[in-house]
Amino acid sequence: MSTEHAEGTGATGATGAADTSAAPQAEVGNRKLGHGLQVRHLTMMGLGSAVGAGLFLGTGVGINAAGPAVLLSYIVAGVIVVFVMRMLGELAAARPASGTFATYARMAFGPWAGFSLGWLYWFMLIMVMGTEITGAGAIMGNWFGVEGWIPGLICVVLFTVVNLFAVRGFGEFEYWFSFIKVAVIVFFLAIGVLLVFGLLPGHEPVGVDNFTPFAPNGISGIAAGLLAVAFAFGGIEIVTIAAAESEKPAQAITAAVRAVVWRIMVFYLGSVLVICALLNYTTLDGADVAADSPFTRVLAMADIPGVVGFMEAIIVLALLSAFNAQIYATSRLMFSFSHQGNAPKLFRKVSSQRVPLPAVICSLIFAFISVGLQLWGPDNLINLLFNAVGGCLLVIWLGIVASELKLRRELEAEGSLSVKMWAWPTLPIITIIALVGLTVLMLFDDVARDQVVTVTIAFALLSLLGWYVGRRNVARSVINPDGTVITDGADGTAGTTSIDTDRLADR
Repeated sequence: MSTEHAEGTGATGATGAADTSAAPQAEVGNRKLGHGLQVRHLTMMGLGSAVGAGLFLGTGVGINAAGPAVLLSYIVAGVIVVFVMRMLGELAAARPASGTFATYARMAFGPWAGFSLGWLYWFMLIMVMGTEITGAGAIMGNWFGVEGWIPGLICVVLFTVVNLFAVRGFGEFEYWFSFIKVAVIVFFLAIGVLLVFGLLPGHEPVGVDNFTPFAPNGISGIAAGLLAVAFAFGGIEIVTIAAAESEKPAQAITAAVRAVVWRIMVFYLGSVLVICALLNYTTLDGADVAADSPFTRVLAMADIPGVVGFMEAIIVLALLSAFNAQIYATSRLMFSFSHQGNAPKLFRKVSSQRVPLPAVICSLIFAFISVGLQLWGPDNLINLLFNAVGGCLLVIWLGIVASELKLRRELEAEGSLSVKMWAWPTLPIITIIALVGLTVLMLFDDVARDQVVTVTIAFALLSLLGWYVGRRNVARSVINPDGTVITDGADGTAGTTSIDTDRLADR
């Protein structure tokens, strides 16, 4: 299939450059998604997806591995993510698309790249969705004395309803969910600073004792910490998926990406700095329950009553917020895949509310399968699938950087770039080197090595399948006299593009 246009742009004509900012609907051919999201919705969606239970429960793992020097690990990981998101923001502002980086990989390298990256990301989100709803259900089950699957099922039904209505309603729901999480982090930072400086009654300044030794395990500890925290920022890519349904996609992406990446850096680094100042690194590790969370322990130092129950509620909220955002993301990806010929035509359909109903239902079905694997699947299969998440993100980030390097000159020549990556091409090349270096680190860790091997095999198989599907779709396309292409849509009107089909066929 040779549809190389971004889903949010509509027909591009001969030049391929279209002004998407003023478009009243996000359109792929004659099937339209709504345009009800605002910048504040996008910002909170990005924050909500990245600030999940991993921050509240998993922060201690990196601190235990690296000591206070984990701050360096977070800075390195954070800078990589800032660069990747800046490059993704550049592409998304020029070509808003519900398929986001999968669409840009397709534009840069051909159908196989978009197919493999898109389906890899979809698989990753489905696995994470199952983890989130299972974790939230287990906590709520303990509250009410019932099996965890019961409250989990109720929540799935609730979020199904939320995602079946107009996108603005979903945006509002996710906005307030994420707002509560952000408010809790701000509250935590405020209490932490007061404790550090001894400004609460009955507390003395803590000094810097917990920062010595700063790097107790040396460079190897910092490297281990980097592996523990590198993928903590995963999820903010959803901002660029949702931007295609915003009122002014290009402007919304520019503002939202800038806001999200820096706020997440502040929240993560600020939280870790407070924890390192107040708690000795040797007392920290991964937390299975809210009572063991570093956040709970810090707030308990301030004699806040009911802190364990409070943090349990926040962890549940974090899990459900991320689950809700990922239902949205997986359904829009499926919608995009269908229009590119990479998924059945059924998923092109939208409801009267401009919601891709079949795609939403499909995402929920696979989320249930993911939950079932966790509850009843063999342990070795579960570990294999869920340990692959970090490796998936690594491949996706590499794909984003490679796509930006390939497309930058073309988009710049069209005058499409309202957002530009800094110090191009130096910083993109440095980012690739950093990601390759992270891959090498993963090969020296037993668990991470399995991630790399699993995802490499999966990516290779998806690439081969994507090459085959791409050749088939190009063969089914119709070339107009003006050089544009009509793709094989459900009714023969799926959309047009001016991309050279011979070039696609050769890829």
